[in-house]
Amino acid sequence: MPKAVHLNFEEYGQPSLPDLLIIHGFFASSRNWRQIAKKLAEHYHVYVLDMRNHGESPHVPEMDYPEMSADIELFLHTHNIEAAHFIGHSMGGKAVMWFALHHAARINRQVIVDISPVSYRHSFDNLISALQALPLEQLTNRKQADNLLSSSIPEESFRQFLLQNLVLKEGKYHWRIDLSIFAKTADNIIAFPEVEALQAYTRDTLFLGGEMSDYVIEESVYALFPNAQIKIIPGAGHWIHAQQPEAFLQAVYGFLS
Repeated sequence: MPKAVHLNFEEYGQPSLPDLLIIHGFFASSRNWRQIAKKLAEHYHVYVLDMRNHGESPHVPEMDYPEMSADIELFLHTHNIEAAHFIGHSMGGKAVMWFALHHAARINRQVIVDISPVSYRHSFDNLISALQALPLEQLTNRKQADNLLSSSIPEESFRQFLLQNLVLKEGKYHWRIDLSIFAKTADNIIAFPEVEALQAYTRDTLFLGGEMSDYVIEESVYALFPNAQIKIIPGAGHWIHAQQPEAFLQAVYGFLS
């Protein structure tokens, strides 16, 4: 049985509004969703969770989708939420899908952002190794870290995203995430658990894909979510909410309402 942990979260909007949970991706945290959450809070009571081993949530050696699903269930129970709307991006989208396949009644409407219920082939090994190789004790500022990572992680915006996990405490830099846990569990994040014994989720789901991304795989989506709508957002890659926030919000509002 997965052992659930209590997750850290940020909260926006009036408690009288419909509940909406936002679940972030691998290496991210609630802070990456603040701008979107503040906009959504005009119409929804928004909770942005830090998933286990991310942000300010507890570090635990186990990290897979059944575990994350148990954390979401515990969060709903703790906050007396019978059912809510969900937005899940990447790893968070997989966690939400797994939750939906086991707890359909707890979901009102769900938006899955740039991911499918499949095991992918890519690997995080090189990325995690590059972060582990950063000489933290020698760093005097963030720019140094950025420069040291630039050869192994060429995309500047992605480096900046990853470096949000680098925090200064008592004059020394530390990773807020435990990279050894990430290294051990990354294969679970790339994967999707066995679904053969599961019933399809037959309620409406919106899958948002980025035009420059290939993570949304139609046949896999419809196999488990037969009433899904798939919408591709022009001018976006994997980080749709950051790259095309207005189009993202428009699609979410249109679907949730």
